[in-house]
Amino acid sequence: MGLAGCQLTASDITGSLGEKAETSRSADPRRDVETYQERYRANPKDADAALQYGKALRATGQKSQAVAVMEQATIANPKNRALLAGYGRALADNGNFQQAFDVLGQAHTPDAPDWRILSAQGAVLDQLGRYEEARQYYSSALKIAPDEPVVLSNLGLSYVLSKDLPQAEETLRRAYGHASGDQRVRANLALVVGLRGNMAEAEKIAKADLPPAEAAANVTQLKMLLIRRAGAQAEIEKIPVAAAGRAD
Repeated sequence: MGLAGCQLTASDITGSLGEKAETSRSADPRRDVETYQERYRANPKDADAALQYGKALRATGQKSQAVAVMEQATIANPKNRALLAGYGRALADNGNFQQAFDVLGQAHTPDAPDWRILSAQGAVLDQLGRYEEARQYYSSALKIAPDEPVVLSNLGLSYVLSKDLPQAEETLRRAYGHASGDQRVRANLALVVGLRGNMAEAEKIAKADLPPAEAAANVTQLKMLLIRRAGAQAEIEKIPVAAAGRAD
């Protein structure tokens, strides 16, 4: 019956693979694709060109192309950890979660761990449904970067996916306290508060300090997610007990 697909899934929430913010990021990702495509084609073994081209492809939704570019670049630069990290994130974006986890593990070492990669590994494990393992990675990341909102937000989402909403809300409120301006953290906290039945506060969080049009769009998206989940739950409740089989 595919019951697992009727629950709230990772695609309903906004996680982070722990990439650094690009302060000089172009307002037009398509222009970035053109710029870095030229550099990449001039020298496909150029690790930085491949990394930036892959990021630009991902930003424009060309996920499988990003994987192909990054894969070829890592073959040419097998020890470049920044490139391996980018390749792992591209794989995760494309839904290749187990492979992403394996590649991300090569992007840092136990004696020099990177909290961003630890958090990304946790996010991938959550996608695989391995929640307890994921939280071990978040815990390790937080030891390196205490109260880092990206990690706290991912940890909160891990609790959402395992249906521990009280713990999810507590963790996401902590993340929001350290990064109230982060749109991902804001959206995730609003979702959890709404899931717990406090729609008035959820809407307040979703639109706080935003221009009217953006605030309205955030509230609309929040309501759509909650309605979709409520509808899925209602469909589950209609299924006869016998349909799930018996454990004798």
